[in-house]
Amino acid sequence: MHLGMWGLAAIAIVIVSWLLYRYLAPHTWKEWARAGVVQAFIIAFYAEMYGFPLTIYFLARFFGLDLAWTQGGNLWAQLFGTPMAHLVAMTIGYAIVFGGATLVADGWRRVYQARRDGRLVTDGVYARVRHPQYTGLFIIIFGEGIVHWPTIFSVIAFPVIVFAYVQLARKEERQMTEKFGDAYLEYQRNVPMFIPRRRIFSQQEE
Repeated sequence: MHLGMWGLAAIAIVIVSWLLYRYLAPHTWKEWARAGVVQAFIIAFYAEMYGFPLTIYFLARFFGLDLAWTQGGNLWAQLFGTPMAHLVAMTIGYAIVFGGATLVADGWRRVYQARRDGRLVTDGVYARVRHPQYTGLFIIIFGEGIVHWPTIFSVIAFPVIVFAYVQLARKEERQMTEKFGDAYLEYQRNVPMFIPRRRIFSQQEE
């Protein structure tokens, strides 16, 4: 693989990793460990996207496909036999990523303000889900690692990352209950954890 592509991989890994630690902001060693799972995903994902297309080579040998034609290493292009499949998947995938990134950024901004003021944040995206930053992270990984550029590692890593952050969210909720008491319990009863309820959207439209 061309050396310049590995340079792109390194740049992508650095930028996305900086965003990861900037907005998820781990504090305890357990939070760092969970962020490390996402970091491993980032490294493996972009190394395969810009470096060596391990998934394509593995599947090609397993299913007896033609290794001489890999369409840049994208699985959708390989399966459908045209680079247009990659373009469609990229467009849809990046649209999903943008939606997830918006959730993460808005959630981070609101929780940062709330921590500074010492209050419980329940407005904006926090009125729809209790953990918009983690929901956004799941959406980003799904859009990039499943829709845009699926690899063996990304498909395996996705449920692992979801499980790790669900556990972290539950721990954080116990801490919030200790800090805010009944106010957080009431918020917990009315707002879903990760997936908005349809009635929440209908109430906001009224």
